Amino acid sequence: MTRITAPKGVGSMSRPTGKKWLAYLKSHWLLYAMLIPGIVYIIFFKYIPMYGVTIAFRNYNGIGDISSAPWVGWANFARLFSTRAFKRALTNNIVISVEKLIFGFPSPIILALIIDSIRRKRIKKVVQTAVILPNLISWVVLYGVLYAILSPSTGVVKALLEAFGYQGTIPNLLAQKSSFRALIVISHIWQASGTATVVYLAAIMGVDQELYDAAAIDGAGYWRQLWHVTLSGIRTTVATLFVIRVGDLMFAGFDQIFAISNDAVITVCDIIDTYVYRIGLTQRSFSLATAAGLFQSATGLVLVLITNRIAKKMDPDSGLF
Repeated sequence: MTRITAPKGVGSMSRPTGKKWLAYLKSHWLLYAMLIPGIVYIIFFKYIPMYGVTIAFRNYNGIGDISSAPWVGWANFARLFSTRAFKRALTNNIVISVEKLIFGFPSPIILALIIDSIRRKRIKKVVQTAVILPNLISWVVLYGVLYAILSPSTGVVKALLEAFGYQGTIPNLLAQKSSFRALIVISHIWQASGTATVVYLAAIMGVDQELYDAAAIDGAGYWRQLWHVTLSGIRTTVATLFVIRVGDLMFAGFDQIFAISNDAVITVCDIIDTYVYRIGLTQRSFSLATAAGLFQSATGLVLVLITNRIAKKMDPDSGLF
């Protein structure tokens, strides 16, 4: 039997090894030079600052060099988990993050499917712009919008209810513990769904149109095509974004909570990030704040690894790595 081989350089990409590497680097030096700014940025602003993590294992008072602070081992972590304020922040962090995951993660998927079903291009563009616009506005401005809508004295809701003849008392949702977490989740969906919607729309556009034609020939209606073709075609994107979202589960949204919270609802919305800000910058407990931040980051890393492993088991093409 005659063995057929592919021409040299076809069907495989050989990597330069040994002395050939210098010649390869010399001939492509401009491409590698373009990597230098990014590498320098990562080294100076990502890796070198990681030395500050050692503050979590030291008794650092903010004066002098970090290396001169005495080591205390796990004492800061033991003190952290015995603090009532941290336990409250951890509980609120988990509850708010899980609620955002349950209600916030499917929202951009549903929104992308709705936008994709719009056939008029002009209306479709208007809806896409309206969806992504809140993501470009800071939470300070969005808080002003929420106050203008929900204010019990001058809000839009009050004006609408009075226009329909309602003369009763309007609750202040921005200062009510029972409703504030729901307000956090709803405003998060409103502000953050636009970016993920763009990603899902791009994934939907990448689904082969012939699959829809084949499904239609087989008698599949709109909902069956939606389930078996559209959602099946973007499952890898959904799994990847889900892994990323679970990795952020310990980060419940500092900018949002810091901007719209107040003393009346602090017991139900104080999260790890706001706790770290309060004890680190206002109380100058740098070691305790660093320990809380390190616990938060380490937990997020573990969640990413576990979720990625599960995603790879369910679908080998899913996951981050």
